[in-house]
Amino acid sequence: MEDFEAKVALVTGAAQGIGRAIAVGLAELGATVVSADRAPADGIVPLDVSDARAVAEVVAGLDRIDILVNNAGIFPRSPVLELAEDEWDRVLAVNLKGAYLCAQAAGRAMRDQGTGGRIVSITSGAAFVPTSQSAAYAASKAGLVALTRVLALELAPHRITVNAVAPGLTDTAQPRSFYSDADLQAIAGRIPAGRIARPEEMVPAVLFLCGESAGYLTGQTLHVNGGLFMP
Repeated sequence: MEDFEAKVALVTGAAQGIGRAIAVGLAELGATVVSADRAPADGIVPLDVSDARAVAEVVAGLDRIDILVNNAGIFPRSPVLELAEDEWDRVLAVNLKGAYLCAQAAGRAMRDQGTGGRIVSITSGAAFVPTSQSAAYAASKAGLVALTRVLALELAPHRITVNAVAPGLTDTAQPRSFYSDADLQAIAGRIPAGRIARPEEMVPAVLFLCGESAGYLTGQTLHVNGGLFMP
């Protein structure tokens, strides 16, 4: 089991769902976790990841940063022929630009510390397998995979690894806002594991990528989807 004592981690989108599970998992292994989210909640640092100044202020306010988990994301659904430009812009601003801004600020801090670091971004199976009414979301998550590879290439000399985790459909508030129970059961029937994921099932993959044992692994996307998609 990895030991994250003396490590400082920033987790975005940590008020609920996968982000909250990751923050808890890191804290249980000893990390000092700064949980950030746009949604107000106890113990949460307010942060709009699409705001460069706000991101810079949060990172600058930390004594140090060893781990960044880019989890903040939104998933409004619209048919592509009805997708409004402002909705496209909003999704890309949070899901892709937000990850870039956080990675840039954290990467600079990690470089200046001289002790290396870990950046893990939560992408999605939608980046690899198309689903209807998800053009902006899929584009943002596919862009995040490409961004992960470029960051990995550029930050490796500073001993900073950059990887991604691609969850399959996970039982959080987002999918339950537009899928009925019957829809979720139908999707589960197509997954070899026979069910959709629980948020805490994403945590081991993230902890591995954040740990010392993954120090030679960078630029990769780890799929956690019950066997639905096998690249």
